Amino acid sequence: MPTASVKEVESKPDSLPDPTDCAAAAINRSLSADQKIELLRTMFRIRRFEQISLKNYQASKIGGFLHLYIGQESVAVGTCSLMGEHDHVITAYRDHGHAIAVGMSMNECMAELYGKATGCSKGKGGSMHFFAPDKNFWGGHGIVAGQTPLGLGLAYALKYKGLKGCCLCYLGDGAVNQGVYHESLNLAGLWSLPVIYVIENNKYSMGTSLERSSAFRNCLAERADGYNITWDVVNGEDLYEVRAKTWIAMERAHKTCRPTVLEIDTYRYYGHSVADANSKKYRAEEEIEAYRTHHDPLRLWRKTLVAEGVLTEETAEQIDHEATHEANDAAKFADESPLPAESDITRDVYWEVDNDTESGRTGRHFFND
Repeated sequence: MPTASVKEVESKPDSLPDPTDCAAAAINRSLSADQKIELLRTMFRIRRFEQISLKNYQASKIGGFLHLYIGQESVAVGTCSLMGEHDHVITAYRDHGHAIAVGMSMNECMAELYGKATGCSKGKGGSMHFFAPDKNFWGGHGIVAGQTPLGLGLAYALKYKGLKGCCLCYLGDGAVNQGVYHESLNLAGLWSLPVIYVIENNKYSMGTSLERSSAFRNCLAERADGYNITWDVVNGEDLYEVRAKTWIAMERAHKTCRPTVLEIDTYRYYGHSVADANSKKYRAEEEIEAYRTHHDPLRLWRKTLVAEGVLTEETAEQIDHEATHEANDAAKFADESPLPAESDITRDVYWEVDNDTESGRTGRHFFND
């Protein structure tokens, strides 16, 4: 078992030199104008991909579940924009935003929603199971909190191999009460592993409000105190703050192999999934509209860039237009793509079988007799 090679850090919230000015953080000052615009472009691409997905789901082109990420774009974009060569991502079933943020194409993502062979998981995963190992993206996972021990395992591998990296492991506020998450926190704190648990707190665990589903004193992240893990709370509508505070956690993981829990406040405009018919009954329409009007991450980042003189309204409109066009093209690509062949139904289950190894031929991979 690898052991910590540095002195343990104290388990308390971190802060920036000036918490009120995250734009002044070094990691944000280093952004060029083009990079800032690219962050906006990625958020627009996620938003338009989701909206076209919803349109085609309602047209019966997409089956299964569809968990939309609309309203939360700044979380995935802000955190994933900091990834380096040995940084990895794993998330839950609301995974489209993270997939596009790490660089997956709309075509492969949309085709997966359609269940087509050209999809990122060859049409076998659907909405909740996007994967891109070549981009260090280890998937969406449908079991609530099921990704948390897997993220821990990725962090363990990084430390074991002596690589300077971390695992960004995302979960919703409804997943924090699952036992496996707490078991993962215990091992992360005990073994000093470079994992960052990102709680995307969108205020509702399916249809249940945070206050009715979780017991806490000040915030959900504060539970990390019990495992000697540093934590912080982040304003998810402020892209500068998301990047600044996530970078602190990533630097901790890179330099000291210590874990972090970040609770990022955000909001989803739609229901838990498209099948959530009561999404406007357990929360007031006025609440949803207030978030759309005053807290929308795209609108706020666009406004910030215009105020900084980095962006014009005309350029912003062009970026939006291009994202919509790309999403529509992706839907066309998915619609015209072939379905998986029936003969492929047993492929991609066991590597040994696919590669015709002795273990695959004999069925004795784990036992000698």
